[in-house]
Amino acid sequence: MSALRQVLVVDDDPVVGKSFNRVLSDKGYVVVTAENAAEALEKMRSQEYDVVFSDIKMPGMSGIEFAEEVRARKPWTPVVIVTGYGSKDNEARAKAAGVSAFLNKPLSPEMIEESAAYAIHERAPVAREEAPVIETVQMEVAAERGKLANIALFLAAPFIGLVYALKLPAVGMAMLLGIGGKALMKKYPSIKTIGLTIAAPFIGLVYAVTLPLIGMGMLIGVGFKAARAKAHAE
Repeated sequence: MSALRQVLVVDDDPVVGKSFNRVLSDKGYVVVTAENAAEALEKMRSQEYDVVFSDIKMPGMSGIEFAEEVRARKPWTPVVIVTGYGSKDNEARAKAAGVSAFLNKPLSPEMIEESAAYAIHERAPVAREEAPVIETVQMEVAAERGKLANIALFLAAPFIGLVYALKLPAVGMAMLLGIGGKALMKKYPSIKTIGLTIAAPFIGLVYAVTLPLIGMGMLIGVGFKAARAKAHAE
């Protein structure tokens, strides 16, 4: 076994955890113990386990309730019930919760090792199949968002071009008029008032035409950048 398998043993009797550790530690497994279901769930939040062994009767949540919780949170993690209170009702509930096996105490070393190997082998194909599906969905979503961003850019391009086409000549004309106006006012100070009176309607027209288009272009640009940023982030 090239990598150590992580095994979680949930039992309020510390002797059980020691028995699992004694049997599995030399077989390529790392055994971690928890005294109850709440502690086990907390450990499973930060660590993935290849197989979980759980007693039925424990303080707080029962082993079957724990198996149901694991199935809801991490359905790819196999759970094996180990109990000294085996019954048909408990076994039926355990199977309904999706456990890999239902074992009755006391367990021999062979039973411990074989049940661990069986549970891991049984669920390994499921885990391998689920991961590519999740990755494929994520890639398809990202690709779709990228397409939407490109479509938005394509649709916005004519408006952005129109804004620049109207804005740049107007700016150039204003600069030329400004330079010429300053030169004339230096030579003929009285022309300032006349020039402003004549130019005012044209200046107002330039702003009236260009400002809405500039604003539209800025809004489209901001929206496009936000869409691309969101697509790349996700």
